[in-house]
Amino acid sequence: MNRALNEDFDWQCCPEVARLVAKRVDEAVSEVRFSSRLRQRMKDETGTRFIDWVDHICLPLNDPFADRVEALGYVCAEHGFEHEVWRHPQAMVPAIRLREQATVDVWLKVESVADFLHAHDLTDGAFKDEPAARVQTAIAAGEANSRLAVIERHGTSGFQWVTEVGDEVADVEDALAEHRSAFFDRQRIFTDADFGCSETVGFQHAFSLLDAAIQDLGTNRACDLFFESERSYWESRNQAAKVQKKRQDKLGLGWANHDHHTYRSSRECFSQLISLLEVLGFTCRERFYGGAEAGWGAQVLEQGNAGIVIFADVDLSHDEVTGDFAHEGLLPRDELGTVGLWCKLHGEAIMAAGMHHLECQFDFNAACAQLADAGIPTMKPFTDFDYLKQAFTIGEVWRVAPERLQSLYEGGQINKEQEKQFLREGSVGSHLEILQRDEGYKGFNQTGISEIILATDPRQRGTV
Repeated sequence: MNRALNEDFDWQCCPEVARLVAKRVDEAVSEVRFSSRLRQRMKDETGTRFIDWVDHICLPLNDPFADRVEALGYVCAEHGFEHEVWRHPQAMVPAIRLREQATVDVWLKVESVADFLHAHDLTDGAFKDEPAARVQTAIAAGEANSRLAVIERHGTSGFQWVTEVGDEVADVEDALAEHRSAFFDRQRIFTDADFGCSETVGFQHAFSLLDAAIQDLGTNRACDLFFESERSYWESRNQAAKVQKKRQDKLGLGWANHDHHTYRSSRECFSQLISLLEVLGFTCRERFYGGAEAGWGAQVLEQGNAGIVIFADVDLSHDEVTGDFAHEGLLPRDELGTVGLWCKLHGEAIMAAGMHHLECQFDFNAACAQLADAGIPTMKPFTDFDYLKQAFTIGEVWRVAPERLQSLYEGGQINKEQEKQFLREGSVGSHLEILQRDEGYKGFNQTGISEIILATDPRQRGTV
């Protein structure tokens, strides 16, 4: 298990490499009319930026930019007979792939290559729709010395165009179908009365599904499949998500611009949540503490092969943040903070409630304006730096089960007026988060996050 300290993840801005990589992408895009049109449509129709969809750039070995990658901080992550793959360990920038070829290829990440080709009425004779493949690709367009290509990944950051496991493709396809169904139909509520006990049963059920999927598909493919179902469940309960997903699906993109998935957890379930994520191949990154007034903390985790980052929130005190709170376990408290109350109102995010929010990468101003035009305003930004902008959409209000409110009232964790208010008005359940990253920055704004945690406390009247 990863016990790395925060100093290991002291993310800094990397403006020079971000600027030069974006410039090289722009040069290639400008040579392909389809790419130029797509870049404009991304901004106008989805509020996203072309550069945020770029998975990697493939350059000829003799390209002038190829000689600069190491000086820009890239590290050679893969050296094979046919290519070299360079990745930047400190900056959020596309990977660089070098090989013997005549063209400059810009590769966009999408959820489904087949959907992308269909959305744009394209055909690629080399594309074969193989559900069992970990990587699927297609060439979308090409002019001069540049091409636009799309790549669909399932639990791998590599470039192996092969199936994950099994001797027969049909066997893997059958396993994928079986475990996709199990994840999408996963039981999330086990009793209507004893909510403390039900969470233990819920975790046992989730672990059993994961164990079966990992045995058949491997950890990385199971992780990819699990979070496909998690996004779907969250989307089913959030109108902003439905609207934005429809906009991105129109261009055949899906949710491939996701930045991180945020889960809220009660104190008593937090170590179980971390264990579940580690079974899926996640390792711990930096930790957060919002301060005594905010009363919360978070553990960031990453699954590099599946390309998924998790922000796991929990009520936390000052004397607990210096320890390994992700693994040592946290005792329940009578007093509930914002995160703990949300879990008592709606359930654990990994189970009944679903994710608190999915954060995706956007053109911040364009996305906010377009969603507002669709009837979905955003809250006041809680981060407004040159290199990082963040804001929640107005929260999705969910009904709260009367038995949950009764339990909270009898436990002295809400008063009678609050019980009546939540019963009458419901409480905010989830959001879509609008994020824009610049200068290659990979980190988060701890101060801003603390402010938004407080602002979304359901005990604050008028909170949205």
